[in-house]
Parts: sequence; C-alpha cells; structure tokens
Amino acid sequence: MNLHHLLAKRHAAGKPVRVALIGAGKFGSMFLSQVPHTPGLEVPVIADLDPERAREACRTVGWDDARIAATTFTGNGSAAISGAVEVIVEATGNPAVGIRHARAAIAAGKHIVMVNVEADVLAGPLLAADARQAGVVYSLAYGDQPALTAEMVDWARATGFRVVAAGKGTKYLPAYHDVTPAGVWSHYGLSAGEAQSAGMNPQMFNSFLDGTKSAIEMAAIANATGLDVPSAGLAFPPCGVDDLPHVMRPREAGGVLEKSGMVEVVSCLERDGRPVFRDLRWGVYVVLEAPNDYAADCFRQYGLKTDASGRYAAMYKPYHLIGLELNISVLSAALRGEPTGQPHDFRGDVAAVAKRDLRAGEMLDGEGGYTVWGRLMPASESLRAGALPIGLAHRVKLKNAIAHGAVVRWDDVEIDAGADVVATRRAMEKKFGGLRQSAP
Repeated sequence: MNLHHLLAKRHAAGKPVRVALIGAGKFGSMFLSQVPHTPGLEVPVIADLDPERAREACRTVGWDDARIAATTFTGNGSAAISGAVEVIVEATGNPAVGIRHARAAIAAGKHIVMVNVEADVLAGPLLAADARQAGVVYSLAYGDQPALTAEMVDWARATGFRVVAAGKGTKYLPAYHDVTPAGVWSHYGLSAGEAQSAGMNPQMFNSFLDGTKSAIEMAAIANATGLDVPSAGLAFPPCGVDDLPHVMRPREAGGVLEKSGMVEVVSCLERDGRPVFRDLRWGVYVVLEAPNDYAADCFRQYGLKTDASGRYAAMYKPYHLIGLELNISVLSAALRGEPTGQPHDFRGDVAAVAKRDLRAGEMLDGEGGYTVWGRLMPASESLRAGALPIGLAHRVKLKNAIAHGAVVRWDDVEIDAGADVVATRRAMEKKFGGLRQSAP
C-alpha cells in the first residue's frame, strides 16, 4: 500500500520508472491515458504494428504535443525492449509475438508485464520460471480479471481462509459457443456499421462472447493460484453477488462445484435469457469458508452475505478498470520487485473445439473466429488427450475432419514443430506437465 510513496521518492530523485509499451490497442491506450497524471512514470517508447495509429492513440487519450514529440514510436517490438527502460508491457494479444517479446525482455534483464493473457496461458509457467531465474519480474496485468482475482485469492489465504471458488462474471448462454464474427454484434446490441465506425474488431469481441476469453482467464488464475479447473469445463452458472455463497460451494454442501478449490465463471443471464439480479458481469469474486465457528459468527456479526450454514461467504469487486489500473503492475515490478500474480504451475489449459463440422483442408482461424472456440480443461487431461491449445489454432490447416463440438488435437493439424512458439510450448509441457499439486 505504499506504491505511490515509493514512486514519489523515485520522482524526487530524478529517476522515473521508464516503461516500453508494445501494443497500443484499447488496453494500452487506457494505460497511456494515466501516464501524464502519474509523476515519476514515463513511457519513452511505444511499439505498434502501425506507429501512426499509436501516435493518434496518444492524442486521443490526452497526451500533449510535447509529450508525443518526446516519445519514440516504432513498429519494432524488439527495438522497444532494447531501449533505456526497466519495464516492458506486452499488450499485443498475439500469443506467438507475446512469447517472443517476453523471452527477449527476460534476456535483456527487463521486467515483463504480460497483458497478453493468451501468451501467458500458452507458456506462462515456463516464462515466469525463466524470469525468476534471471532475477526479473514476470507479472500478470493488474486491472484485468486474472490479476485481480489472484489478488483476492491471496488476500483470503493470507488471512487464514480456505478458498472455495474464485473467478469472474460474464455474459453467457450455451448457444454463444457457436457464434461467429458474422453474428456477434447483435449480442452486443450493435449493428455491424456502428461497430465498424467505432473501430471494434468483431473477432476480438467474439472471443469474449463465445467463452474463449473466459476459459483463458480462468486457466491463468488456476496456474497462478493453484486452484483447480472443472473437469468438464466451465459451467457458467447464473449467479448474482448475493447468491455467490449459495451457488459457488461444493455439490455436497448444496452448490454447483464438483469440489472445493475451483475456478469458475458466473453468468449475468439466466438460461432463458432473463437478467440475473445484481449480476457480476464486470467484476471478480472469491468464495471463502470459515475455518471455525467463531469466524462464522464474525461473518454474521459484520454483515457478510453467507449461505444458510453461515460458513460460506463471498467477497467481490464489482468492476475492473482494465488498463486504467495497469500502473499497479508496472510499479509493483519496478519498485517492489513483485508481480501482481504470476503462474507457478500448469493446472489449466485451453483447448480448441470445433464450432461446426470442420473438413480436412480447412484453415483454423483462432480464438473468436469462425472455426473454433476455447474450452477450459485440466492441464493433465489436455496433455493426455493431445489437445491443440487455442493459442496455436491460428492459421493452421486441418489434416482430419473434426465433428462439431469435438476437441481438435495436435495430430489433426499441420503445424511447424520448429516454430519458436511451438518449441516454447513443448518445453513448458515437458517442464510442468508432471506437476500436479493439491491447491493450498
């Protein structure tokens, strides 16, 4: 709770925290909007595939001409990493690119804040281990749900509570798994023209709708906290904040979880499409269990919402502010040498699943696309099944036909085994695939 004080000392000493941002999309732009209002924090270099777009993003978020003129804009992420900066923010959203940038940052002795959760789920445990060995920080991005949830889990455990469930809220119906970019905007209440004029990417927004992003984020949380993932994938039970202690408890206690200590996403829609009362669509939560009768009495005395037994209670954060909160990760890495969440184990994986019957010879188009969506799986089961990670299901050709709803496997696709991203993923599987620890 002293980041601002530590930053003020650096600012007074004339030693600002210098950051390179790679990827000036929505998340990156939100981060940039806070920089002029954070004395002691500087972003001297911004890398983006379209440097002029990045420059325009700075204007849009309120940077003045002098700050823009003093900033280097480049299309080369490697050049940004090699500059005189101490923290790299990787916000491209491309898993292969994110892994390459993370490895380069670690090799250069720079802290890496991985906004790119797609890359984190594909190979994060290995990247984090490499960073620890190199004496730098690899961190999840504060403001995004995985880091915020990991923080709540850490809070609960550090105060002596057993974590029963943790996760986030979203908008979900079972039919969403098959939605493609062609039909996504109706589910957001927009026309295609309105979305296009706002610069909204249909495939990216569809990845939020079809369940892929939720799966990726829950895998990141599981790998960072040691919580387990549901054996049958996310269930997305409809649940408002007042019902979290009732619904998000083990089945043996009357809830929906197969056991205690799980990640799960709650839906803001009932299965018939009606809105859930006091939903958690934009927030994150943790359900905890009182370790004794005295703590359960305290839950009641201090007004916590509990289940009927009084032993299960929930804490939640109703909103997350994405890149507006990213400073917390950047400053924690630079000033404390600590991550705001990082993977330590490989417990959750996200497999590519066919959205329709797919023919041999078709090209997969990755998360949010027309061909596959991402299903959360226990990592041990994913490895046993030879499931193709969703992060590698981009622009690869099918060798075999895949039935609607079936998991795509490594053996079903033509893939370049020598590609850096594939080699890194395989190295991560080899190093962490045998680790199956019980959640603390």
